[in-house]
Amino acid sequence: MSRPYPLRLPFCSRFPIHSSRIIAPFSTSVALLLLMSWLLTACSQAIAQEPATQHLQRALQNKGSDTMVNLALAWAESYRLVNPDLLIAVTGGGTGTGIASLINNTVDIANASRQMKADEITQARARGVDPVEFTVAIDALAIIVHPSNPISQLTIDQLADIYTQRITNWKELGGSDAPIVLLSRETNSGTHTYFLEEVVRKGEDDNKDIFAPQTLLMPSSVGITSEVRRNPNAIGYDGLGYVDPAHEKIIAIAADANSPYILPSVATGMDGSYPISRPLYMYTAGQPTGAAADYMKWIQGPEGQRIVAQLGFVPLSVQ
Repeated sequence: MSRPYPLRLPFCSRFPIHSSRIIAPFSTSVALLLLMSWLLTACSQAIAQEPATQHLQRALQNKGSDTMVNLALAWAESYRLVNPDLLIAVTGGGTGTGIASLINNTVDIANASRQMKADEITQARARGVDPVEFTVAIDALAIIVHPSNPISQLTIDQLADIYTQRITNWKELGGSDAPIVLLSRETNSGTHTYFLEEVVRKGEDDNKDIFAPQTLLMPSSVGITSEVRRNPNAIGYDGLGYVDPAHEKIIAIAADANSPYILPSVATGMDGSYPISRPLYMYTAGQPTGAAADYMKWIQGPEGQRIVAQLGFVPLSVQ
């Protein structure tokens, strides 16, 4: 019997051509390897010939105001009927989060329940981002209490005194003998900033009042309505679109003691008679073009503004 060929020999030495006992299985293996290689090459070529973006869709990143998140989601969903190939990714996080993302150029559209501040615009431009502002709706900010609360109307002055705790008990306003529990959005919220400037400070530039330290800061609009529903001593503020009159009592508000008390509604927000109304904004990094420009035009047009009214916000005058 011949001695086996050691594995350390060169390839050609291990398989001499005169050995029929070895060459047959080797030839079969080579044939199989060649066939597999051909199939892999063919598949790779077929995949390479298919456009890499065939199944990819363009996505607009839209982030910011929690007040606007339901409205933005409704817009995005409805716009799919207009342009099915455009994906619009909507997230909340607060106005501050949306504006910070715009400054860092990581979103296409930032939602904001307040205008950008001068220092934010400066930061954006320093990073090569030129913010462009679009007013997309109006929000009547509702003051809400538990349905069992007998109070039905307040002035802006009284609200300011409540939130600075110059008034601490409901009996001081003609209500029950119970401490007032203050609810506010968190500081990253544009609604928080608006309420601080226009209600707590009453729109006075030299007013330095702040929210009382006991104020409970809620992470979302839904958080405020949920707490009001369970706490008979609570008072909070929320976008009208988040309020359900069946579960929260809406307070009529007067600009001062000599003015009429007005309930928030689409009508009173539109005619300006309700004293706590504010515009809602979208910001883009530079003048939008292409799909983003079409989307912004649609939002400000009749179809987009119909959705604004349907969700309890106040549409623009185009309606």
